[in-house]
Amino acid sequence: MERLKEIWETYRYQLLILIAVLGLVMAWLVKRPAAEPAQPDQTLAISTTASSMTKAPSTTSSQICVDVKGAVKHPGIYKLKNGARVNEAVAAAGGIINSADMKQVNLAKQLNDAEVVYVPVNGETMPGISTVGASSGDATAGSGSQTATVNINTATKEQLCQITGIGDKKADLILQYRQQHGQFKSVDELKQVSGFGDKSVEKIRDQLAV
Repeated sequence: MERLKEIWETYRYQLLILIAVLGLVMAWLVKRPAAEPAQPDQTLAISTTASSMTKAPSTTSSQICVDVKGAVKHPGIYKLKNGARVNEAVAAAGGIINSADMKQVNLAKQLNDAEVVYVPVNGETMPGISTVGASSGDATAGSGSQTATVNINTATKEQLCQITGIGDKKADLILQYRQQHGQFKSVDELKQVSGFGDKSVEKIRDQLAV
């Protein structure tokens, strides 16, 4: 007992402080609220949803590129939305000119990327080339005609070369004349192009149109 009294007297203040600290710790442990149940990781779910929403528009933003030629106001290459129809391509090119033959064109046809949209003029039947969306009845009528005509105001170089007696050089001269002087007013005006005289024009007159 004497030994305990000596220890108490010597370390009384330290023991009192230790007891007080232990009491505070016990009180805090008793009053601490119970742990909340674990919740699902909502951060991962939100991140996944945001990622899918970000990627979604890329599947609907694709475009196609088409080449519009022939009897339209502004021939050229146009970008359209994927799934566009022929009428949208014609509208993008400024619409048709007065001499356009729309009986040979299917405006409801769906277009593909890199496709050519060609609008012929009245009386024109392109040899070896089918117009966009032409019906089977139109194709039969065209193949049954005795002479296929090419419009020298709208024809491409390849189309001009299909005319008897016209090769690469003469086709280039026609295109050059058309660029410098505008559209031909008559087939006879072709005589103004170098390499075409009275006889050569008469030989191919039935193959030409303006």
